[in-house]
Amino acid sequence: MHPDQLAALVAVVDTGSFEAAARELRITPSAVSQRVKALERAWSRVLVVRTSPCVATPDGEVLLRLARQVAELAADASAQLDPDGAGRRRLPVVVNADSLATWFAAVLAEAATWDDCMLELLIEVEDHGTAHLRTGETVGAVTSDPAPVPGCTVEPLGVMRYLPVCTPELLDRHGQRAGDPDWAALPMVRFSDRDDLQHRLLARHGVAAAHTEHRIPSSQAFAFAVRRGLGWALLPEAQLGDALATGALTRLGGAREHLDVHLAWQSWRLGSARTTRLGEAVHRAARAGLRAAR
Repeated sequence: MHPDQLAALVAVVDTGSFEAAARELRITPSAVSQRVKALERAWSRVLVVRTSPCVATPDGEVLLRLARQVAELAADASAQLDPDGAGRRRLPVVVNADSLATWFAAVLAEAATWDDCMLELLIEVEDHGTAHLRTGETVGAVTSDPAPVPGCTVEPLGVMRYLPVCTPELLDRHGQRAGDPDWAALPMVRFSDRDDLQHRLLARHGVAAAHTEHRIPSSQAFAFAVRRGLGWALLPEAQLGDALATGALTRLGGAREHLDVHLAWQSWRLGSARTTRLGEAVHRAARAGLRAAR
């Protein structure tokens, strides 16, 4: 696997076409095509689907991940040999919106002191973050998916506890059944199509879906909407503050009703100085901001 061939594969997938990859690499489209074809011949399999945009095949994803890891390790070595000429390098990470709005903020505070990287966050629902690791698009992910991505390690971080809450006015307006919320009638707020937290809780009570479902793909706006009475939702404990104590929000389903999400840090097994430091910062922030797993 020649480095130029791996670089051509990455450029084609990242830019979406052989022509754009040629412009990025400052070579001809024909040269890009030859390099990718040489890689495919060497492995006797198709690595890129020639669509618009071009995408990697599952076999291509394996080499993509390798290519990105090699590039990171090469940059790490260059930084050690020539610290003054290293410059800043992208450090892409997947994190779920609720973590970013709460405990992960401590990671950002640490990253503010780093002068050799540019943090780049991709926001995903907690159980969908590992897809970016499969192609090496990110160096790590905060995820609830326990299955390790090939070439990556999985390290437990802790538990994020969610409580079902709404305003007292909303609960009074939609009534109750035998002292419990009417889960089907009570309007619900959902983060996105991929967010199934609320539906997990509904399933506990034998309800398939709420009659009214609002969608707000922003953690801060999501919590604001619940506080304003738009609907009920599961909110992280850290976002509630004193809302339960003051009566601004009501906990639904009783004092024991909650949903725990176990989070883990998945990252490249072949780590550089940058990725290792990032992982250490993530673990420190998680120890301070998450419940310990039992």
